Amino acid sequence: MVVEFVGALLSGSLALLSDAGHMATDALGLGMALAARIAAGRPADKLRHTYGLYRVEIFAALANAVLLLGVGGYVLYEAFGRLQAPPEVLPVTMLVVGSLGLVVNLISWRLLRTGAKESLNVEGAYLEVLADLLGSIAVLVAALAIQVAGLLIIDAVVGALVGLFIVPRAIRLGWKALRILAQLAPKDADLETIAAQLGAIEGVTDVHDLHVWTLTSEMEVATVHLMTGADVDAHRVLDEAKAILDLNHGIDHATFQVEPETHVECAEPSW
Repeated sequence: MVVEFVGALLSGSLALLSDAGHMATDALGLGMALAARIAAGRPADKLRHTYGLYRVEIFAALANAVLLLGVGGYVLYEAFGRLQAPPEVLPVTMLVVGSLGLVVNLISWRLLRTGAKESLNVEGAYLEVLADLLGSIAVLVAALAIQVAGLLIIDAVVGALVGLFIVPRAIRLGWKALRILAQLAPKDADLETIAAQLGAIEGVTDVHDLHVWTLTSEMEVATVHLMTGADVDAHRVLDEAKAILDLNHGIDHATFQVEPETHVECAEPSW
């Protein structure tokens, strides 16, 4: 990665610079994700961090998205100027440095290929390395085109393509992180269906104050108030409600408040 940055400066290649920038943000993103996972695995501080440090992973993802957007935006800005007036670049330097990057990415790709079938996190790292591998191939193609045919503009074209690849990914990653931080309901959570299924439990007369949100990747939580009739077995209601959220909707961390109809504060909150 460092070699690619130095090679990009020496050769003047935007394609090489964009590939190096992409690799750098990927490496930083993977490092932050690993650090966040380690932090999230620490026991929760019951007095301060009552949910633990699971949100660290989301903040890391948002930071990575900002970095990706910055790299992609800069590459596109540079590419726009170079498409109009392609500067001289050194294709031999591009070939040498791009070949080294290709070898490193091939080794990483081979190491991660098997584990990608067994772990979602490893699969994400595998896809990042695969993208870097394709970027290295694009750099070599550009270097050959310049060396053989003198097509200087191809360097800017490859740089722009890498930038166009980075920016949408950064926006999607940032939007996912912001959705979680804003505590929006998960896209696959059908709150109307959840409320209907909870309301169908024998003895439940009303379901209100239902909230479902994502704490961190692959961890959804919920809170809900269940109003019950007189002489209803609250233990049975709780067991059935927990089974509905866990088995039907994959939410295994839920807080239920069971309220008898006679309770004076059972109304929906004003906010």
